[in-house]
Amino acid sequence: MRILILTNYANGLFLFRRELLEAFLADGHEVIVSVPPDENVAKLEKIGVKIAETNFNRHGMNPAKDFALMLAYKKLIKELKPGFVLTYTIKPNLYGGMAAKLTHTPYICNITGLGMAIENGGIMSKALIAFYKTATSGARKVFFQNERNKKFMQDRGVARKNAGLLPGSGVNLAEHPFREYPSEAEGIHFLAVIRIMKDKGISEYLEAARTITSEYENVHFDLVGEYEEDEWGNYESLIKEMEEKGIITYHGHLDTVEPIMSKSHVVIHPSYHEGMSNVLLEAAACGRPILCSDINGCIEAIEPEKSGFTFEIKSAESLEAAIRKMLSLSEEDRAKMGKLGREYIEKHFDRQLVIDAYKNVLEAAR
Repeated sequence: MRILILTNYANGLFLFRRELLEAFLADGHEVIVSVPPDENVAKLEKIGVKIAETNFNRHGMNPAKDFALMLAYKKLIKELKPGFVLTYTIKPNLYGGMAAKLTHTPYICNITGLGMAIENGGIMSKALIAFYKTATSGARKVFFQNERNKKFMQDRGVARKNAGLLPGSGVNLAEHPFREYPSEAEGIHFLAVIRIMKDKGISEYLEAARTITSEYENVHFDLVGEYEEDEWGNYESLIKEMEEKGIITYHGHLDTVEPIMSKSHVVIHPSYHEGMSNVLLEAAACGRPILCSDINGCIEAIEPEKSGFTFEIKSAESLEAAIRKMLSLSEEDRAKMGKLGREYIEKHFDRQLVIDAYKNVLEAAR
């Protein structure tokens, strides 16, 4: 079968769905990915995936350009005649889903997160929900990554009869093995792996780092992630200033975060909204205790009070309190939390569960 995948970012597909692509290829399917071109496309090509470049802006709503995207997807589907279309992220779900529906091509949508445009309510939210209702109505399956997002959309008429639930993108337990908790003799390292943008909680993380390092000499804060292109100017000078003062260590974008995660002691995820946080799944798999926003898409990755603590979103003060709570524990207690986190991930978030879910839909359609 020829499988066409529509997504907005090559590296995200490679990092979190590579095993699914490899499973399709191993089963003899031809896999073509439609994605805006960048340097990460080569990673997909290296594993045997073919690329169909499709340029579009991941952010913003421009009706003329977005309608052109739907036409481009429709043209691509007619040319390639795939047996199945898989869509990820908002614009591919909406415009790719519509294109697949209009061409009577079987398709599966994956709603990885709702986004602030829907979460915030108002006219834009209502318009997007109405569009989702239409675009996903013909899908063989509409996967959600947490129960709250699924219920939110179904309550508003989206995917009432064709919804499915996945454990996020799952986690590759072999590539993210349990790592022994490192010694705290030279201090305790808190790590955030986030895109540098407001909605990922970067402001709260930086503020908490400034406050906590002024109170504790043995606490260090690390930051991994690339700047969101539209918000670069909001944070670049601040992060450089905080680096110069020794408040944080910024490691930039890393293709593989496991090495730095394994050297850290606690992982913080202050995001405002998530479908399911891959960072938290990988952190828990690695055996690290977690501090995360008290939201769906984060809380599923931990057992509260056992493998981590939660804090209020958009609140540096709540995050600081959670950090102090973690620091009040003994080194042995923090190590134990990490082990409990690994056990929890092994039971509920093996990436093979995601692969099997997609294969089952494809098999049922034959």
